[in-house]
Amino acid sequence: MHIIIPAYKPDMRLIQLITDIHEKTDFGIIVVNDGSGEAFDEVFAAVPEYCTLLRHEVNQGKGRAMKTAFAYLLKNGADNAVIVDADGQHTPEDAMRIAAEMEKYPGELVLGCRTFGKDIPFRSRFGNKLTIAVFAAASGKKVSDTQTGLRGIPMDVLEFFTTIPGERYEYEMNMLLYTVERGIGIREIPIETIYIDNNSSSHFNVIRDSLKIYAVIFKFVASSMASFLIDYILLLVLQAIFLGSLGAENALAVATVGARIVSSICNFIFNKKLVFKDEQNLISTLGKYYLVAALILGLKYIALYLLTIVGSMHLAFANILAELALYALSYTLQRVFVFKNKRK
Repeated sequence: MHIIIPAYKPDMRLIQLITDIHEKTDFGIIVVNDGSGEAFDEVFAAVPEYCTLLRHEVNQGKGRAMKTAFAYLLKNGADNAVIVDADGQHTPEDAMRIAAEMEKYPGELVLGCRTFGKDIPFRSRFGNKLTIAVFAAASGKKVSDTQTGLRGIPMDVLEFFTTIPGERYEYEMNMLLYTVERGIGIREIPIETIYIDNNSSSHFNVIRDSLKIYAVIFKFVASSMASFLIDYILLLVLQAIFLGSLGAENALAVATVGARIVSSICNFIFNKKLVFKDEQNLISTLGKYYLVAALILGLKYIALYLLTIVGSMHLAFANILAELALYALSYTLQRVFVFKNKRK
């Protein structure tokens, strides 16, 4: 078992953390100096010789620091690893509990999850609630603390984790998303919640890093909006063209199917190339995509029929309601089924 500590501009609490871990465990310890600069050379000079000290010449981000440590383990004999923050917010006891849980459930990602009471800084409470909702919508799985830095990484996924996109804090969210995609189990254990000086030592930039964390979701929304506009305009145009000759019910069916064929082609290209950056075989992915598209199309037609033919609602408004109702289902199925790679 190894402890990995990504460190950017740490204080002497890093040395105390290392000492405590060494005294209470027999774990190997890897410290990654993520380009902290000369001003912090004194801190890193105090890192004991029994640690492995890796170094980035310039700051590359927490995600890259973790990948650097993973690559080191792969090169020097893969081992289970526990990620621990350098600022003293994680205790050696909790790291040991993560390690023990990994022994019980080999091959699964183990998260040390905090409790978020009123004594926790507002930005941490709000950020966690927001990311819980976003992650659940994106993956179909609820995790109680998506932003925890205390994580147990099984050795058999180290290589895969080095390929996950993200270099900074967004890597931690991506790790969870890709873990779910690959069918890797996720375990949670409660840990002590420690915030020192109202979490002032955190290098998390609320605006910049939050935008990176939610980038995949934002891109999917943009892709969906573009496809929705194509579908929406074509639906109204085709319905107007065929209404006189086919009647209301048949015109609705032709317009719904015709508009969805065109918009789905656009949506498939957007999501494969830009959102999920899927590298699977085109034919395989296309088949799964249109299986999902057929399901969504059938549900949409039923909704439009009930709203417009039975309920006499205007098609323009009914289409918006139907799309909103099916949005989350469409996203979830595409992420976990269509653009999901098999676990290696």
